[in-house]
Amino acid sequence: MGLQIFGKAFKGDKVIWCIFIALCLVSLLAVFSSTSTIAYKQQSHWAPILRHGAFLLIGFAIVLFLQRIPTRFFSLLILGVPLSAILLVVTMFMGVDVNGAHRWIGVGSITIQPSEIAKICMIGYMAFFLSRMKPENESWIFKALIIAIAGICMLIAPENLSTACLLFTVCFLMMFIGQVSMKRLGKIVAVCAIGGVLLIGSVTLLPNSFVKDYMPDRFSTWKGRIERHSDKADEDKFKITDENFQESHAKIAIANGGIIGLPGSGVERDILPQAYSDFIFAIILEEMGLLGGLFVLMLYVSLMVRCGVLASKCEKKFPRYLILGAGLILTMQALLNMAVAVNLIPVTGQPLPLISRGGTSTIITCAYFGIILSCSSKFNDEDYHEDVDEEIANLDVEDYQ
Repeated sequence: MGLQIFGKAFKGDKVIWCIFIALCLVSLLAVFSSTSTIAYKQQSHWAPILRHGAFLLIGFAIVLFLQRIPTRFFSLLILGVPLSAILLVVTMFMGVDVNGAHRWIGVGSITIQPSEIAKICMIGYMAFFLSRMKPENESWIFKALIIAIAGICMLIAPENLSTACLLFTVCFLMMFIGQVSMKRLGKIVAVCAIGGVLLIGSVTLLPNSFVKDYMPDRFSTWKGRIERHSDKADEDKFKITDENFQESHAKIAIANGGIIGLPGSGVERDILPQAYSDFIFAIILEEMGLLGGLFVLMLYVSLMVRCGVLASKCEKKFPRYLILGAGLILTMQALLNMAVAVNLIPVTGQPLPLISRGGTSTIITCAYFGIILSCSSKFNDEDYHEDVDEEIANLDVEDYQ
């Protein structure tokens, strides 16, 4: 009886549910441990984790709601693309300034991050048009995709270049999976290669004075991050400055953790400014050790693998592309965050999906899981398989003539 109630309440793929719940539990532990600086400022030990727990509960309710929605209704996400574009424009001029970037819109005491809304809407947009692409309409669908991708990414890039690059990469992979012609994809690669060389060249080669005086403010931030990451001189290796403060203390946190970690005894959580967000994986490695870090990594890898399996079972293209798009953007964002924490790439500002402390990002991440579960629920439903078997058995050969 209990299993029947559980099965009715939790639709969709049970493996995805297990991954989702596991990430939520890790998130509660990691955020509770890494928000000591916020707890000190607010003079409340429980306020930060209660806030994060509230967002997780809201996200959980969203997952329960979305898992029961027929996948065809997710095509409405395409309407969110122009809306998110408007929000991004508003953010550029009226956004809340946090750490030198305007990425949030303040509505009273509530702030939202339009780039997160744009990401999930673009996944739905890509899935919708790719599912309807045929040889005879590939040309205009490709143009529709490129216009939307370029428009949204250019609006995100000035204040959040890493998010723009992440979204563009996922959209490109979806076009590749959706069998857009290699000639068209090749043109995109060529244009991006030229643009990337020009951007990196302008950021790294131009004098600091010129960048500060004549280039947008974020250019100097990008320039500093690239230079710090590429500077491997021995005399600066162990010198901690204001510029490399976060990267250096992330390395210290990882070194402190060892194999099994220091549960509840981490030191760097009180020092790292973004211990609960951008560098939460470093805190996980410090307090849960290498084994805990590998466990978190395997959760995201398992998510992508399972999404691939579920997509292969989908007969309809729209839910197939939705699953793949959601899985790709969650997994790639997680890998970016982890790569920053272990100093493989320059600082990007990407949170660890569902684990990092956040409002909009947590809720939107839960929405991705709800979409995946909705797309998987149909072919995981035993009644559905019985109905399909019955329909197949009753088919008349004349139906195919």
